Amino acid sequence: MKQTTFSFEVDTDEDIRVDKYLAEKLPDISRSRIKGIIDAGYVTLDGLTVQKAGAKVTSGSVLEIMVDTQNEDGLVPEDIPLDILYEDDQVVVVNKPSGMVVHPGAGNHGGTLINALLAHYAPIREVGEADRPGVVHRLDKETSGVLLFAKTDKAYRWFVRQFKSRDVQKTYLALVDGYPPTPTGRIEAPVVRDARSRTRMAVGMQGQGRPAITEYFEIQRFSQHSQLEVHPITGRTHQIRVHLSYLGVPVVGDTLYGRRNPSISMDRFFLHAKSLSIRLPGDRAPRTFETPLPQDLQLIINNLVKQEERTG
Repeated sequence: MKQTTFSFEVDTDEDIRVDKYLAEKLPDISRSRIKGIIDAGYVTLDGLTVQKAGAKVTSGSVLEIMVDTQNEDGLVPEDIPLDILYEDDQVVVVNKPSGMVVHPGAGNHGGTLINALLAHYAPIREVGEADRPGVVHRLDKETSGVLLFAKTDKAYRWFVRQFKSRDVQKTYLALVDGYPPTPTGRIEAPVVRDARSRTRMAVGMQGQGRPAITEYFEIQRFSQHSQLEVHPITGRTHQIRVHLSYLGVPVVGDTLYGRRNPSISMDRFFLHAKSLSIRLPGDRAPRTFETPLPQDLQLIINNLVKQEERTG
């Protein structure tokens, strides 16, 4: 990786954000990429690491930024195997494994699905947003399952419109602690950034945050757990995990929103994106892409079923 350090003596008397100042000084680097560099700890002000993109610069201070100049956008192709469910000249649908981040960001500069896709199909670099090419929707790091990427700008716009208009059907499978209050239900509660922790989301008061809707159906019930089929109508950050925790049935293994000591020993939380129904470019009818529970999650279900049979 080739890195170049740019140093500037601040020459403005105005209150200006660090990311905005650097974007003006480095017009070939997008502001979103600069924010990512700041989050990664590669920007200093008078020798001290800048913690927030919104920090203000002062006249006479020295601002330094270290930039990966191997690629203009900082994204490096990596030869990582992909489990491809479907591909044509407009789209690629993959089965995302748990533990893999979708795109590079703070603390995750490589080993992501985007790094793998760049090695598989280099032109995707020019599709969509510069720092997350081809990305139409995302899954949390520990969530496995169906994930779709656009291979052209035309397809990218086509898919984004469907997600915005809620014309996409997403189905997840979750194992939760306890039982929901009703076998089927609909959760309508806004999701906001947790004021006490930037890494967490929370349910906000009416009028706060962004509207969020989740529907669920109980598939089967065990002595201390239940398996749910979950349909997020909106797509907010951590929405399913936040809503199920709010309902009193947190996802098993989710130490951020559920029990600090998981009720079942596992290396991830139990959430899987089972299927995605969406119209491909030019099609009138939706296409459904589906993948079953991965082996580690299916084994947990099998063990619970056996326990029920022994105690039943």
